[in-house]
Amino acid sequence: MSRSDLHEMGVAELAAAIADKSTSAVEAAQHLLARARAHASLGAYLAFNEEATLAQARAADARIAAGERGPLLGVPLAHKDIFVTRDFPTTAGSKMLEGYRSPFDATVVAKLAEAGTVTLGKLNCDEFAMGGSNENSAYGVARNPWDTARVPGGSSGGSAVAVAARLAPAVTGTDTGGSIRQPASFCNVTGIKPTYGRCSRYGMVAFASSLDQAGPMARSAADCAALLSVMAGPDIDRDSTSLDHPAEDYTRLLGQPREGARAERPLQGLRIGLPREFFGAGVAADVQGPVRAALAELEKLGATLVDISLPRTELAIPVYYIIAPAEASSNLSRYDGVKFGHRAAQYDDLIDMYKKSRSEGFGPEVQRRIMIGTYVLSHGYYDAYYLKAQQIRRLIAQDFQQAFTQCDLIAGPAAPTVAWKIGDKSDDPVANYLADIFTLPASLAGLPGMSVPAGFGDSGLPVGLQLIGNYFQEAALLQTAHAFQQATDWHTKSPEGF
Repeated sequence: MSRSDLHEMGVAELAAAIADKSTSAVEAAQHLLARARAHASLGAYLAFNEEATLAQARAADARIAAGERGPLLGVPLAHKDIFVTRDFPTTAGSKMLEGYRSPFDATVVAKLAEAGTVTLGKLNCDEFAMGGSNENSAYGVARNPWDTARVPGGSSGGSAVAVAARLAPAVTGTDTGGSIRQPASFCNVTGIKPTYGRCSRYGMVAFASSLDQAGPMARSAADCAALLSVMAGPDIDRDSTSLDHPAEDYTRLLGQPREGARAERPLQGLRIGLPREFFGAGVAADVQGPVRAALAELEKLGATLVDISLPRTELAIPVYYIIAPAEASSNLSRYDGVKFGHRAAQYDDLIDMYKKSRSEGFGPEVQRRIMIGTYVLSHGYYDAYYLKAQQIRRLIAQDFQQAFTQCDLIAGPAAPTVAWKIGDKSDDPVANYLADIFTLPASLAGLPGMSVPAGFGDSGLPVGLQLIGNYFQEAALLQTAHAFQQATDWHTKSPEGF
């Protein structure tokens, strides 16, 4: 097998090649590390440790030589720099944590390592996962390989770039308000946010604790299912938000027709709800077209489209941008230059040290959200803002439960537009926030959702189809996405030159 072919392989194909010794974990890791360095201008990676990577690869090859087999054994991947790692620095995209080395691995990282994956490096992200474009990283913007003048989406921008540009077959990401699904849409990759609490948050640098959730990003639903099967599962001893719900094999329904359906119409009986709020005037025409075509394809596969309503969709943005900054304000108070984090070189007294350390360590977007969060939690404003937002959050969740009495899954655009040019929305944070209008509701409700490549807009930029399921319906989401990907080839497309 030619080494030049290795980066074209997805997770399953690469695992099979390593298992049958057509290649080795070491060879695959070396090839992908070389590619990552050759395309460093994309800004996907923040850190490497080649010695640690190759040691992990040699260990995987030794396990294979001893007769061990596994769907991820020897497969190289990379982690969003929001997960702490022993062998690599962790910055969360911030100067505040520059140079930080964790003494332990995040649970998600540890689980994937136990399955035999090989860590290539740490991936760029918006600072403390705050952003929808990866322009808020303290270490430079990640660039969309479909058009390097455009953003890849965020906050998991580096993760999406790495998969799209074939720098890694799969990666980890996190989704607080759409940070897996939106960059997946912008970069033509597949990504899934599981039900809140499915994946442990232990060792994941906190942004908004009631919203943050880890998930995989890869080229296909099948590859995401393989990763999620390892990543998910209870961790209640270390994460109080972890669900005491047994781990599942999310690959079990892939390629299987729904109960009672025929092989040629595998989705027969599936009711897909189309919220009228997801198809209004705010959705660009070149997004509407591919999404409608994708829905027509799902109909050909046997699904029935049902018109539904999620009436409080427009309230998701103000609710999210009260709750998330409030939780961020609390979580980020620990970075004071005393216990850990950046400390200013010169200061007059303790208060001056706090001010200078935090002003130097945090970027503008993080400072903005801390200030908003502190305000809405302050005496006299808590009831008017934070408490009211939590009440509306419950109503948004109820809207979904009402919708699920009429349908099995919900579908629509992952984002209202294709990727915009770098800098276009830098001076208007609210315009940036509006890009999350279709991903925020599911996050506030804690529901699983994913983005699946669905075609391209007029400018040749990717468009993602969002699928949302009820609680614990990840397997059904992945089954539907896999059936769609078996009938289409959008997810196989890669940007020219990569």
